[in-house]
Amino acid sequence: MTNLLHYIDPLYVLSGVLVGGLVGFTGVGGGSLMTPLLILLFGIHPATAVGTDLLYASVTKTGGSLVHGYNKTIDWKVVGLLALGSVPMTALTVFALYYLGIDSKAAQGLITRVLGIALFITAILLFFRKPIMRLYDRRVGVLEPRLVSRLTIFTGAVLGVLVTISSVGAGAIGVTALVLLYPKLSPQRIVGSDIAHAVPLTLIAGLGHSFLGTIDLHILVSLLCGSIPAIIVASIASARTSETAVRVALACVLLLVCARFWFIG
Repeated sequence: MTNLLHYIDPLYVLSGVLVGGLVGFTGVGGGSLMTPLLILLFGIHPATAVGTDLLYASVTKTGGSLVHGYNKTIDWKVVGLLALGSVPMTALTVFALYYLGIDSKAAQGLITRVLGIALFITAILLFFRKPIMRLYDRRVGVLEPRLVSRLTIFTGAVLGVLVTISSVGAGAIGVTALVLLYPKLSPQRIVGSDIAHAVPLTLIAGLGHSFLGTIDLHILVSLLCGSIPAIIVASIASARTSETAVRVALACVLLLVCARFWFIG
C-alpha cells in the first residue's frame, strides 16, 4: 500500500479531478483539456501526453459505455460504421508516426499542429453547435440512408486520424457529426453511441502508442485516481448546473490553448 501511495502523484490526481469533473458536466473536454494540460503545465513530451491520455480515455469511457449499454442508449449500427472507418485509419496513423520517428522534430511538430487544429474545431463546435445544426437543417435536411452510412464511415476515418495524433476529437467533433447525420436519433443515443465508439478507438490508438513507447503508467494511474470519482460526482451534480455556461467556459479555455500552440510554439 505504501508503494502504491508513493506511486500516485497528487498534482496529477488533481488534474484528473479537474478534467473528470468537466467531462462529467459536459460530456466533452477529456482529450481537449488533458493533453494540453500535460504538455503545457507539466512539460510532458507531446507524444507521451497523447499516448497516456488515449489509454486514460479508454478506461474512463469504458465505464460510460457500460452505463449506456445497460440503459440501451447505444446504436450499435452507428458504432460499427464509425469503427469501420476509424480502426484502419488508426492503425495507419500509428504506422505513420512510427515511420516518422515518434521523438523526431517532424512527429512532434505534427502532433502539436494537429492538436492545435483539433482544439480550435472543438472550441468552435462548442460555441456554435446549435446555429450550425440549424443551418445544416435548412440547407441540407435529411440525407439518403446510403449516403449517411458512407459519411459515417468517413467521419470515423477522420476521427481515427485526429484522435491518434492528438487524442482530441472523439467528444465534441464526433457528437456534432452524429447529430448532423442522424437528426432523428435521440440525444441520449447520440452521446451513448459516440462514447461506445470512443472506447475501441482510444484503446487501439493507446495500444499503438504503447508499442511506440509513449505511455507513462505513473501519470496514467494518478490521473485515473482523480478522474473516476470526479466523473461520478459531476454526473450526479450536472442536473443542477448550467451546461451551456460550462461549455462556453470550456470553449474559451480551448481557444486560449490554441493560441499557445499556434503562436508561442
